[in-house]
Amino acid sequence: MTAQQQKKQNLWRTLFRRDGRKPERPEALVDERPPGGDLAEAPEIDISPNDPALAYFAGVSGVVEVEKVELDSPAIRAMKAAGVKLVVPLVSQGELIGLLNLGPRMSEQEYSADDRKLLADLAAQTAPAVRVAQLVRQQQLEAQERERIEQELRVARLIQQTLLPKSVPEPEGYQLGAYYQPAREVGGDFYDFLELDDGRLGLVVGDVTDKGVPAALVMATTRTMLRAAAQRFDSPGPVLERVNEVLHPDIPPNMFVTCLYAILDPLSGRLQYANAGHDLPYVRHENGASELRATGMPLGLMPGMGYEEKEVVLGAGDTVLFYSDGLVEAHAPDKEMFGFPRLQGFVGAHRGSGPDLMDFLLTELGRFTGEGWEQEDDITMVTLQRDRSPA
Repeated sequence: MTAQQQKKQNLWRTLFRRDGRKPERPEALVDERPPGGDLAEAPEIDISPNDPALAYFAGVSGVVEVEKVELDSPAIRAMKAAGVKLVVPLVSQGELIGLLNLGPRMSEQEYSADDRKLLADLAAQTAPAVRVAQLVRQQQLEAQERERIEQELRVARLIQQTLLPKSVPEPEGYQLGAYYQPAREVGGDFYDFLELDDGRLGLVVGDVTDKGVPAALVMATTRTMLRAAAQRFDSPGPVLERVNEVLHPDIPPNMFVTCLYAILDPLSGRLQYANAGHDLPYVRHENGASELRATGMPLGLMPGMGYEEKEVVLGAGDTVLFYSDGLVEAHAPDKEMFGFPRLQGFVGAHRGSGPDLMDFLLTELGRFTGEGWEQEDDITMVTLQRDRSPA
């Protein structure tokens, strides 16, 4: 083996280490082994992303003598202080991907023209390999991140589905129905039924902003708070006020909960309701459908909020639809949104039972979105219908 070949082999060994692994950070290379010792290494030097040295090294070709570089750069000053003599930029497809820093030779001789040519050839061969290694590492990290997100979504969906009611109440003289279909990502929809001590029935439909485990945990917390407050207060407005005050200090930043809470008196058909920024329910009468309007800010957004309270008396055959925004915000292939007017029209036109209304709306939604539609958000519906011949 010639001296030139031996020198090149030593440089390759130093670059890739003796175990064949690439170092995570550029190492200083020297061409001679001290007697009885290992190859010396130059100190690692951190370079700020906005350091002008990066642009300089990306634009030069060949080996750079650090002492001859006149540049106002913290990295260059650090290299000089550390005794770095030569820098070999590793450039692949015009992108600077690394630097080889070399200290003084152990023999105290200057680097020769052959040394410089060898280093330049080495950089040309090494840069593409290092770039491939970087891309492989990046793909591995992205795959790990995707797996982490998928695992988080699985946990969130499990939390969400575990807390949803296992059955639907059957108050005498009424029909209740519920539908829940999660999207590919957990969005935080929830619904609940609260059987109160005085025989009344509480109905909750809500939606937590954001996705994943944080949304699922906020959903679980809100559900627990609603259940506790419902046992203390007789009407929906104070319940939402209490939940808002307790939730606001601890809810994560940029998150809030929209929620509709209603209380049904089965004997009279009286339905009291308050709304914390949720989509307005529709009540279907014999002559069409109307909105159940009540104003209020979402839960957890601001402290000290009050919630307007309204009521309606359900007549024989009247049906109320509670729902989440995944229904009205679904899009057709031409990007048109399903929308509130279309939903209200369908609710008013339908003459079947409450549970049949949900099937009807899902059929119309399928026609609107077309085949191959990818659900964009969770879809939740709850229907409450008073029998046509109440007891």
